[in-house]
Amino acid sequence: MPTVSVQVPATTSNIGSGFDCIGAAFTLYNQFTYQVAADSDSPLTIAVTGIEAPRVKTDDSNLAYQSFLRLYQHIGQTPPAVKMAIALGVPLSRGLGSSATAIVGGLVGANVLAGSPLSQAEIMELAITIEGHPDNVVPALLGGCRLAAVDHQQWAICDIPWHTEVVPIVAIPDFEVSTAEARRVLPSQYSRADAIFNVSHLGLLIRGLETGQGDWLRVAMDDRIHQPYRQSLIQGYEAVRSAALTAGAYGLVISGAGPTLLTLAHPTQAAAVEAAMTQAWTEQGVTVEVKALELNRQGAIVAEG
Repeated sequence: MPTVSVQVPATTSNIGSGFDCIGAAFTLYNQFTYQVAADSDSPLTIAVTGIEAPRVKTDDSNLAYQSFLRLYQHIGQTPPAVKMAIALGVPLSRGLGSSATAIVGGLVGANVLAGSPLSQAEIMELAITIEGHPDNVVPALLGGCRLAAVDHQQWAICDIPWHTEVVPIVAIPDFEVSTAEARRVLPSQYSRADAIFNVSHLGLLIRGLETGQGDWLRVAMDDRIHQPYRQSLIQGYEAVRSAALTAGAYGLVISGAGPTLLTLAHPTQAAAVEAAMTQAWTEQGVTVEVKALELNRQGAIVAEG
């Protein structure tokens, strides 16, 4: 029976001043495998492996399976009975786009099994519709760092060059922050000064990522739209931020809605920043995993068997 595996990278969104419009894919992955069942009446089976496997739904409410069904609904075909296997490498509910991996993994897997009726751009549009915003699903599908803008319900997606000497380092704590709560603490209106601040810093962020200019990145990662309001939801935020900057990081931002914290650093400072963030959060009584990653430039990768 046909089998399709889809490897989808973790993502970060916002990167400080790029709130709800910038996302980047990193070298951390979930894998989704779909095997068409010999008997069309076979019940759905979903096997999940990985440290957080017990938390993943294994019935037809599973997000990857719901996305799989959504593609078949979109193209007007009856979906086949499948056996699914999910290998987890992206922490759940930590601000690293785990839900985006499920959406992209489901859509891409279904599209291949259906004979690839949809283009990558059409899959992207469907993924954005399911997720509700583009900043995680777009880089999860396409890879790289991406800026998304909408005009008359049409998305314009821009690739942002990422210099090889800009190292992303993620610090993943053992607690969660509710996305709903992270949205609730944001104000409904902002001042003109705050809007200008973020627009200018977003422009500088894009140039800093492209050139690797540390002096620009140190300024560019500041933000007035979401981080000042969300940092109180993250235990130890100030201590970790101070430690990272002292160790040589260009800046520290909340990855997505958190609680994962993201720093950018020069390769020569990466090890020191990793150690400093680990120590700072450990001293706060928080168990944390800190990883220096790379930008994933391929996005979702398909293997057929």
